[in-house]
Amino acid sequence: MRYATERDNGTRMREHLGTGGPFPDLELPDHTGSLRRLSELAAGDPLFLNFYRGFWWPKEQAFYRGLVRLQDEAEVTYTRFVSVSIDPPEVAAAFRASLDARWTFLSDAERRNQAELGLRETTDTVQRPYLPASFLLSPDLSIHRVWNDWF
Repeated sequence: MRYATERDNGTRMREHLGTGGPFPDLELPDHTGSLRRLSELAAGDPLFLNFYRGFWWPKEQAFYRGLVRLQDEAEVTYTRFVSVSIDPPEVAAAFRASLDARWTFLSDAERRNQAELGLRETTDTVQRPYLPASFLLSPDLSIHRVWNDWF
């Protein structure tokens, strides 16, 4: 897996999103519509932060079924999950419920953070989803590890 910051088509993930750097303390509505900050959701624990295209993408559905199988282990090791997509809160809530996931799903339906983060998947010009990417964050939101499905 490459950890580069530039894709072949020139889309750039922000340089500051590399290992050791700080992750922005995003504030977005959760699956219930309540505004939540990443620092609040981390609550002093490591945080696995995942950006996904949307509930409608079959690859994401399979990936999330795997995450659900890991949620018990994550909880007993004090690791929290948070997922972010362009899905509106009610759609994220339905996807979360269909999976039997217990973690928080955040909605960036207005795509306010895509440009700042450099995580817009550019091959889909209709949905304009997030680039599938995952970050393991330390309790202070510093980046411990980065994975990106498209690199």
